[in-house]
Amino acid sequence: MSKVLSAVAWPYANGPRHIGHVAGFGVPSDVFSRYMRMAGHDVLMVSGSDEHGTPILIAADEAGKTPQEMVDHNHRLIVEDLVGLGVSYDLYTRTTTGNHHLVAQELFKGVHENGYFIEQTTYGAISPSTGRTLPDRYIEGTCPICKEPGARGDQCDACGNQLDPHDLIDPVSRINGEKPEFIETQHLFLDLPALAEALGEWLDERDASGTWRPNVIKFSKNILSEIRPRAMTRDIDWGISVPLEGWAENPSKKLYVWFDAVIGYLSASVEWARRSGNPEAWREWWNDPQALSYYFMGKDNITFHSQIWPGELLAYNGKGAKGGESHSLGQLNLPTEVVSSEYLTMEGRKFSSSKKVVIYVADLLSRYQPDAFRYFVAAAGPENQDSDFSWGEFVTRTNSELVAGWGNLVSRTATLIAKNFGQIPAAAALTDADEAILASTLKAFDTVGDLIGRNRMRNAINEAMRAVADVNKYVTDSEPWKIKEDPERLGTVLNVMAQCVQDLNTLLSPFLPFTANQIDAVLGGAGDVQPMPRVEEVDDLDLEGRSYPVITGDYSGARAWGRKDVVVGTPIEKPTPVFTKLDPALVDEELERLGLS
Repeated sequence: MSKVLSAVAWPYANGPRHIGHVAGFGVPSDVFSRYMRMAGHDVLMVSGSDEHGTPILIAADEAGKTPQEMVDHNHRLIVEDLVGLGVSYDLYTRTTTGNHHLVAQELFKGVHENGYFIEQTTYGAISPSTGRTLPDRYIEGTCPICKEPGARGDQCDACGNQLDPHDLIDPVSRINGEKPEFIETQHLFLDLPALAEALGEWLDERDASGTWRPNVIKFSKNILSEIRPRAMTRDIDWGISVPLEGWAENPSKKLYVWFDAVIGYLSASVEWARRSGNPEAWREWWNDPQALSYYFMGKDNITFHSQIWPGELLAYNGKGAKGGESHSLGQLNLPTEVVSSEYLTMEGRKFSSSKKVVIYVADLLSRYQPDAFRYFVAAAGPENQDSDFSWGEFVTRTNSELVAGWGNLVSRTATLIAKNFGQIPAAAALTDADEAILASTLKAFDTVGDLIGRNRMRNAINEAMRAVADVNKYVTDSEPWKIKEDPERLGTVLNVMAQCVQDLNTLLSPFLPFTANQIDAVLGGAGDVQPMPRVEEVDDLDLEGRSYPVITGDYSGARAWGRKDVVVGTPIEKPTPVFTKLDPALVDEELERLGLS
């Protein structure tokens, strides 16, 4: 058994989440975490709402709210979305907690004491109309390196290089199109060049492991060649105060939102431990070099997880060119793997909330089964290349693969048992065909488990559904509905079918946790294959009089990965359909909602 940290990207709390967001981080991380628990590993799955930064200020102004009111509202919406999808966090929290501020400031001080911050005069972008600082990502222009238009002030997606907004050619504000003013200001920069050699050694080691997705490791190593110091403070009045003398007294100087957001993986682990009754328990996942850590996100966040966050950790650990001392958090583990997905588009277009090209998670879940969406993401999501969500494909996959394939197998198995025996019958002598199909579903545990453990979700779900097809073929070939005069043979076939369905349900349960519990109940079980997350209202551990919702759960009861023998004599009743067949007419209805009909 290993300690496994499942570190899931922090959704930005400037509004509710759409399906493109959760396709990149939510579903893949949950499939992985559920499987690793079933395989016997001690998993700590953490995340939370990212609630600092200028975009929150802008959204709050537009809504006529304070920033805290804005993030309070949106955090609750995001919590509801993620619980609705069944994402099994041990703790989903937020960055405006007292605990997060304290952990972020401790890490900042450790990096500073080890000498990895350098003070520089730089140019800050100011909106001429409001006088407010503009965030780097809200400034666009032509990339000074590759000359591609549409580069952001922090990064060019075309060439992958980090940028400063002052360097952009013809920069404009994405908010109102005005040309920003640039003024001199003092900031603290993370000395990434002093960490470049250590980062390179770590990436070489990760590359040699062969576990990272090729696009992620290639991108990570490419941007290392252009590494330079990066500002880790900002001129803004919403965020975490800089914990240094001469800086803390200035209310307009805060930690860069991306410096503090990635620390959330650590601070959430600390908060989870404090709430568990063992405040030091987090160290088992962070200080033990044998512990494993997997970070889940979309590809636009690779830079922050394969360079900025490892750079912060190395600097805190004193492992860069300048050396350094250990601090109270100890030697912190670097990521074992950065699991990045590509982009999900919708009906061939890029998601855009402002342009109404969007399907919000809450809207989708109000009309469709969460497992139907989870299945689509696993089977057709943006694992290693961009993919497209279309309503036509969603309906087709739901009806032909879930309903007609897996759901039909469950239904006819339970129906035949209920009709002929009323309980799971005993098996007599097995034929070669019986033994072959049982061996096939048993072998699938190794194949599918290995693929999930290596974050090859598409291949894993395809292998699981291939096993479903094999069992359906066995049923067709065996024709149990025609066995009239040999109840012993009929009982044997139905026993084999029940065992295969139980095996397949376990195999598919990390992908389809809601229906896995329903199918277990169909087979006479307790319906507890996959424990589900819950929302709890908690008091802030460090800020008196403040409370907020978190996602948590007890997942210790998850079924073990492997065969669980069916129990002869278990009562089986005629089932109702587990999956909802979708009317093809809804495609036009959904396209009309999007204004695409």
